Amino acid sequence: MNKKLMAVAVAGALAAPAVAMAQSSTVSVFGNLYVEYAFINSGRAINGVDTANVDLLQTGGSEIGFRGEEKLGGGISAWFQCASTADVRGQNADGFCGRNSAVGLKGGFGNLFVGVWDTPFKRSIGNVGGRDTGVFGTAFLISGNSTTTADGTNAGVFKRRQTNSINYDSPHFGGFQFMAMTSSTNSSTATTTTSAGAKPRIISLAGSYKAGPFDLAVGYEKHTNAYPNVAQPGLATFAGDEEGYHVSASYTLPRGLKLGATFTEQEADTTAAATAKVKVYHVGAEWKFSGPHGVALGYTNADDVRGPALAAMGARPVATGLDNTGARLWQIRYLHDLSKRTQAQIGYVSLKNDSAASYDLGGLAYAAAASGAKQRAVAVSITHRF
Repeated sequence: MNKKLMAVAVAGALAAPAVAMAQSSTVSVFGNLYVEYAFINSGRAINGVDTANVDLLQTGGSEIGFRGEEKLGGGISAWFQCASTADVRGQNADGFCGRNSAVGLKGGFGNLFVGVWDTPFKRSIGNVGGRDTGVFGTAFLISGNSTTTADGTNAGVFKRRQTNSINYDSPHFGGFQFMAMTSSTNSSTATTTTSAGAKPRIISLAGSYKAGPFDLAVGYEKHTNAYPNVAQPGLATFAGDEEGYHVSASYTLPRGLKLGATFTEQEADTTAAATAKVKVYHVGAEWKFSGPHGVALGYTNADDVRGPALAAMGARPVATGLDNTGARLWQIRYLHDLSKRTQAQIGYVSLKNDSAASYDLGGLAYAAAASGAKQRAVAVSITHRF
């Protein structure tokens, strides 16, 4: 009997650490599936021939992933996340852990993590009434695009999911929080000091304040050596930089009406003699007016791209050397909550280019597209989160 009791005691002692570890470590699966079906009047002429009106399926922002956390003691936890694109159309697969994915430590000091992650600029910029991507997306006007960016790529894009990033989020202090990120220079391992754009790097900073219904955020981001092979005065071996800032605010009124506004300015040393600059503002509203019923409205205005030579900035599709390079986007959507995790939408969106601009609604891409066109779309979508 004593031998049996001793065996039970030894087994219990050996199992206790494993049980404790299992209790302090958690792993969960999460996801967001978005499917959008749009009928689009593309409004474009290429070499004098109109482009076809299309019906288009998109799955912008869809992902599936898993995350976990282990308590290490002393108020500190180790955590990880791996998120991957979930394109139910079967068309786009960005790879395992290709979306927000990282490993980090968090505690009373804040959150320190390394991986591929949305920059503080992207996480803090407002977009009330709109989406980032799809035909209702505003990112192509507000920030040049919204996409995953590798080292030294995607000049002109200020909504970045940055690879090889080192991030820090502060704790919340009475509603205030600070976020910072920098990227490593992995892309520079095979270059020499005589190479233009030898060390491209991203630095992104943001601060936010949240108190009840009020939300205010500011962000700043700099992309060093973003434009390769551009000789700068006194720095002939390096390329042109670009930087941008934003101020975003929102306020939720009684009865669920949320109003928001964003202003951003971005500029780039696209040549040694020219700095391109663009200002954009966005206003929007979201209102849950009755039970599961809601509506979202948004208006986005991109001013002309300015500079000594009116140079193009990154991927912004404007005719250099000309005025009238702005565009305006407005949209309205009806939202219906089918459950706490599933929402259906239907809406209308209109994009009007100035005579020397050729922006496209999200999902459209026409090479050598004519300028000044107007595009319109009606779209239905469904979102399911888990």
